Amino acid sequence: MRCVRTMLMLSSVIALAGCAVGPAFVRPAPPPVTAYTSTETPATLTPGAGEPAQQLAPGQTIPAQWWGLYRSNRLNQVIEQAIADSPTLTAAKATLAQAQQAVIQTHGGFYPQLDIDASVQRQQTTSSRFAGAGSPAVAISTTFNLYSLGPTVSYAPDVFGGTRRRVEQQEALAENQRYQLAAAYLALTGNAVTQAINIASTRLQISAAQDIIADDERNLRLVKLKFDAGKAARLDVLTAESQLANDRTQLPPLQQQLSAAHHALSVLVGRFPGQWSTPDFDLTEFTLPAELPMSVPSDLAHQRPDILAAEAQLHASSAAIGVAASQLYPSITLSGSLGVESLSTATLFQGPSRFWSLVADLTAPIFHGGALEAQKQAAIEAFRASAATYQQTVLTAFGQVADVLRALAHDAELASAQKHALDTSATSLELQRLSYTAGKSDLLQLLDAERAYQQARLGYARAQAQRYQDTAQLLVAMGGGWWNAKNDVPVPAMIDAAGAK
Repeated sequence: MRCVRTMLMLSSVIALAGCAVGPAFVRPAPPPVTAYTSTETPATLTPGAGEPAQQLAPGQTIPAQWWGLYRSNRLNQVIEQAIADSPTLTAAKATLAQAQQAVIQTHGGFYPQLDIDASVQRQQTTSSRFAGAGSPAVAISTTFNLYSLGPTVSYAPDVFGGTRRRVEQQEALAENQRYQLAAAYLALTGNAVTQAINIASTRLQISAAQDIIADDERNLRLVKLKFDAGKAARLDVLTAESQLANDRTQLPPLQQQLSAAHHALSVLVGRFPGQWSTPDFDLTEFTLPAELPMSVPSDLAHQRPDILAAEAQLHASSAAIGVAASQLYPSITLSGSLGVESLSTATLFQGPSRFWSLVADLTAPIFHGGALEAQKQAAIEAFRASAATYQQTVLTAFGQVADVLRALAHDAELASAQKHALDTSATSLELQRLSYTAGKSDLLQLLDAERAYQQARLGYARAQAQRYQDTAQLLVAMGGGWWNAKNDVPVPAMIDAAGAK
């Protein structure tokens, strides 16, 4: 084993003297901004008109199970089902596991490769032998077997850091997949909450449309009574029937919208729409979160999984420059073998049959037609592209947060205005009915009041639902708090080269 020990000592000295070529990755600094919007967003969103207020809480911890802020047991159960059975998460987990195994595989380049080699050869040699002076040469053939057995070891010292950069690249790619899994988890939970609120909102709009149709039917009966009493014209009856027919057309699109939301939620949960009964959520079973936890701008870039995934890709692109640069430098390979060989198995392990060898090989690039330089330059351009993609991802994320913050402020104003419009139109409609019954107004005035009430009913239902939707959008835009989880978020930690967490 002396040759093996010699080779290992030599390789250790070379490795210690080595350096990693290529740039050292520096994590991007958070954006130099202190606010999400150019105009100040009110810290307290108070709609008035009896609508619930919301308080923005910058710097407060966002819970990993952020949907729990809605305080709906059925919603919690649906989200748990989606996390457990979603094929999207299953695929993301498998992709992450694959990337982590690639890290372990690349780490193998740091160590000598030890193998055992056994071979059997059968050879024939022919030689000429002279029997005596004047006699022709006699060809003599000899057939023999050659048996050999022994370990071989080879090692490529990482003199210029090519292997280190490859490991760094694979670790960054695995980090990217880890954040892709977190992004898939966030998208799944966010979409599930959105569809649940869609179901509740659509059911509320259907209920409003059904009430409107019931009012139309009541108006039609009222007009027919007046017509039968000779106090209304036939045109009034046709007008009331036309209003009823038009309002009935609102139901089919809403019912289709409800079916689509049910089916979308089934798919998110990983169930076939025909095999799973989606809960009929009601908006009243959700509690509008009174306090909205928010990440400060300096933290958002280190919390949103899409930004972290882009950062990990940027890191991988940086390491790829070092991998390409290492190809411009010489490479050294050390190999050695130790074993026994003999013409028969009986003498295979006897002293004279032993052999050993030690080989050092150096390969230096001289001329490759510019291919190696082009490879390095291509890696540099890929890094620049990744840097631009990272910057765009950060900008998009901050834009989404700004949009949702402004939307929440506008939602509060809209909810207050719609509630006031609903109360006013309801009172106006009731007075118009009394006036029409008493013969003090015509049907057109009644129908105008009814249309205003219809629009207010549907508008108020949509305004209520929009506050719930935009609240969910804000929590998702903030990253959903997945980094605060322990065991309830399926995003495992990175593993080291030995496979241990």
